[in-house]
Amino acid sequence: MSKITKQEALDYHSSGKPGKIEVVPTKPYASQRDLSLAYSPGVAEPCIKIAENKDDAYKYTSKANLVAVITNGTAVLGLGNIGPLAAKPVMEGKGLLFKIFADIDVFDIEIDASDPELFIQTVKAISPTFGGINLEDIKAPEAFEIERRLKEELDIPIMHDDQHGTAIISSAALLNALELAKKSIDKVKIVVSGAGPSALACCMLYQTLGVKLENIFMFDSKGLLHKKRTDIDEMKALFAVHEKVLSIEDAFKNADVFLGLSRAGLVSKEMIASMAKDPIVFALANPDPEISYQEASSVRKDIIMATGRSDNPNQVNNVLGFPFIFRGALDVRATTINEEMKLAAVKAIAALAKETIPEEVLEAYGEKNISFGRDQIIPKPLDPRLIYHVAPAVAKAAMDSGVAKNPIKDWDKYENELKNRLGLDNKLVRDITTKAQSNPKTVVFPEADNVKILKAAQVAYEEGIAFPILLGKKQRILQLIKEYAIELPEIVIIDPKSEEEEKRRISYGLAFFERRKRKGFTEFEAIQIMRERNHFGAMMVDQGDADAMITGLTRSYRSSVSPAIRIVGLEKDVNTVSGMYILNSKRGPLFLADTTINLNPSAEQIAEITFNVSKIIRRLKVTPKIALLSYSNFGSSPGPDSEKMAKAVEILHEKHPTLIVDGEIQANFALNKELMNEKFSFSQLANKEVNTLIFPNLSAGNISYKLLQQLIDADAIGPILVGLKKSIHVLQLGSSVREIINMIKIAVIDAQSK
Repeated sequence: MSKITKQEALDYHSSGKPGKIEVVPTKPYASQRDLSLAYSPGVAEPCIKIAENKDDAYKYTSKANLVAVITNGTAVLGLGNIGPLAAKPVMEGKGLLFKIFADIDVFDIEIDASDPELFIQTVKAISPTFGGINLEDIKAPEAFEIERRLKEELDIPIMHDDQHGTAIISSAALLNALELAKKSIDKVKIVVSGAGPSALACCMLYQTLGVKLENIFMFDSKGLLHKKRTDIDEMKALFAVHEKVLSIEDAFKNADVFLGLSRAGLVSKEMIASMAKDPIVFALANPDPEISYQEASSVRKDIIMATGRSDNPNQVNNVLGFPFIFRGALDVRATTINEEMKLAAVKAIAALAKETIPEEVLEAYGEKNISFGRDQIIPKPLDPRLIYHVAPAVAKAAMDSGVAKNPIKDWDKYENELKNRLGLDNKLVRDITTKAQSNPKTVVFPEADNVKILKAAQVAYEEGIAFPILLGKKQRILQLIKEYAIELPEIVIIDPKSEEEEKRRISYGLAFFERRKRKGFTEFEAIQIMRERNHFGAMMVDQGDADAMITGLTRSYRSSVSPAIRIVGLEKDVNTVSGMYILNSKRGPLFLADTTINLNPSAEQIAEITFNVSKIIRRLKVTPKIALLSYSNFGSSPGPDSEKMAKAVEILHEKHPTLIVDGEIQANFALNKELMNEKFSFSQLANKEVNTLIFPNLSAGNISYKLLQQLIDADAIGPILVGLKKSIHVLQLGSSVREIINMIKIAVIDAQSK
């Protein structure tokens, strides 16, 4: 996990709109008629329907897809009892995870009530608003009573994720680990460090799966839970079944399973060494486990281990469960989340780990092969199949156990609906990040005397995306690093004008001269121009001294692009360089080209640009669905631009028949599949979600992406140079640190492929 500074965390939560979530209208509101329908007098009609039949609230309001994330702030992360208001950032974060992983809307509710009865009555009073309730960060033992009472007294899905999330994910891991170790669940000895809500819930679910109570040895901060203890609450007392008092070191001897939900450093190598054959170790303390993966595996080669960390195999992460459990429960309008539904989630997660891993997951994690085994006992958190494996299993269990009020009849249709929900999140950026981290590259920054570049370089280094090389005056760069408290421990600074770089400057200049001696450059000029940082940086990439380059933050686009094209040249079989932007909106990524290079490309150039862009999009694991835009629809208004785009489509259909592309077509039809299907059902784009727009000239492309960038809520990534032999990319003038970081990720992925 990369280091995050206090200020970076504060800036993330405060920049732009404070907080992390917002409410967005889902119906038109542009006219007086719209407002009259939304509120008075039109709103009275659904009110009357709901008064007659409460279930109609699911039809006429957001209740069906709305979950409350509720806390009183008495046990927040590792911060303890910090109160409800201080817990609000955590609840907003949970809401964000619900949305991006399962498309569930959330209101976070922070209740100032440490008294359990007051908390229960408050939640009951506001419960009509919601389709489900996720309880969060409530201290034990009150958490158990609060959840029990609310489940008894309300008829909507309720779950305390701190208890059941880890229980469900670790149970799936346990089933698969036991299968690999060839051990019977009713005979294994389990040592548990920690006796909070999560540990207790884990052991209760393990019992449901078949673990014997007498085989569980649970330790809290004062030692083993045993029959003579008088200082434990009624929940802990359930596991105080042992007569003999043992130390945790003694309990480890010949133990089959260790479950840690306590603190870092509690378990020694000797304790791991004393365990039975094929030991199963779940060291889940965060951010640092009870024993590190490296330490534990150094003493036991036969170990099967999971932690809560993303940089170790088998990450036990609650995000594998709660979004999809609530998704399935909401979709059948379950009146509760019962044991049958939790067990269904356990078995679905366990089963998914055994299935063939799709290529997109392998690429996301930088692996050539992942298969069921000691390093794959649970799915990866970014596995897109989770939503359509876990949610249907939970929904079916709700139906089979008689708690579903809206049973699913068409499972194929339901699975497609779940898959379509995945397009609403920030999946592309997450996948780009993971792919870049899988094989980081050296990236040279010619504008390293700019604090935005330095901040972006720091984040890229800390996230394991890139190894920065900074070009500029060393004293100035070091001064900025000190002034802005930037941390770059393995810093490489090169001043192309310095005496130290004279030998390399001459070498680069001579290589450049060989390419440009018949294009206006003398040998002297070629060597001299290497004092200029863009030329020097591009030569570093060309000569293999760096893998990629990012430039253009403070200089005009053309002056930044020219050295790149002159020095590294074009890819094989490429004649036209182009610029592509990605706008990552709530409807998913939208790719736009050419937005930065070609003033008025020919039909042949348009066809080449389209094909080259499609290759980049496929590299990002997205299937391009391409519309060639104009003011005309399939010949409705002839003119130079529309005829050029129509000809480009003909070329593409002939040369690349498998490419999903059509035009010429107006933008509104391209982006509205229903309208497209109604008017032009013959088109390849009918009933398809177009994600790639190709423009007839630079004016149209540049104006469109800048308008869209300002008018819609979208992350902009670009401009991405398409067609260069090496990975060099030019920023938009004045890009933000976030935009620079995204471009670094693209540059690294581009370098990986080249």
